[in-house]
Amino acid sequence: MKNFMKYLEVSKEVKEALENNKPVVALESTIISHGMPFPQNYETALKVEKVIREAGAIPATIAILNGKLKVGLSPEEIEFLGKEGSKIIKVSRRDLPYIVANKLNGATTVATTMIISEMAGIKVFATGGIGGVHRGAETTMDISADLEELSNTNVAVICAGAKSILDLGLTLEYLETHGVPVLGYQTKKLPAFFTRESEFDLDYKIDSPKELADIITAKWEMGLNGGVVIANPIPVEYSMDYNEISKSIEEAVKEAEANGIKGKESTPFLLAKIKEITKGKSLEANIQLVYNNAKLASEIAGNMK
Repeated sequence: MKNFMKYLEVSKEVKEALENNKPVVALESTIISHGMPFPQNYETALKVEKVIREAGAIPATIAILNGKLKVGLSPEEIEFLGKEGSKIIKVSRRDLPYIVANKLNGATTVATTMIISEMAGIKVFATGGIGGVHRGAETTMDISADLEELSNTNVAVICAGAKSILDLGLTLEYLETHGVPVLGYQTKKLPAFFTRESEFDLDYKIDSPKELADIITAKWEMGLNGGVVIANPIPVEYSMDYNEISKSIEEAVKEAEANGIKGKESTPFLLAKIKEITKGKSLEANIQLVYNNAKLASEIAGNMK
């Protein structure tokens, strides 16, 4: 029996926006605690919220604080997550019961942010990149819980594609098998996070936020459960060289394997290693693509029926 309301705490601003059918955009908190150092993480999180407001929507940053599923954080709460950094537990679906029951603090992944967004009634979520099928998954079975969540949870996820540290081809295959639409915003190629294109084609190129909103609405009105992935390429001026980033990723993956790093620890490790190899260029690209996704998510939310 569902009784999640006693665990859910929605801020006054977000609650009023939802009650009055105003556009709301969910944001994750793993990017704050595990994505970059303080104070850059705190400043970036506030700037993302500002981008959403300027685009006409209300931001709802999501985290777990003292066991409460918090939707819409205060600047002080965001600062706390930023300062505590990796001391905050990275929470996916499997971790939620333990973290909530023990009244702990948690940073939400894509999967957990989707779960809590759906509980609160938020339909649109902006992030950097989704998780996916890891390289070598045919032997390790290392597949992100984000993909399973996308097949079950009715939230549209605006991202710069899957993180390029993953096996992009297998990630697309998995999403197709589970009936999750992957829509390219003004592109027919799957963006690869740091770069605007990969070698993989998408089925649909969608040219406007309104058309994206119409497709999402049609899916759910027909009772087709599960999310939608909207792949939004990083802005041209911040896109990295495909060969440079591919070489950096290969180097980082080899080091992760040599150190036995796997599971939910692998993505933070790989992103940190790539930042080191690219002398910080990858972090700047990461920040800019999140702003870009937040803007598009706000425009889509504003067109949702």
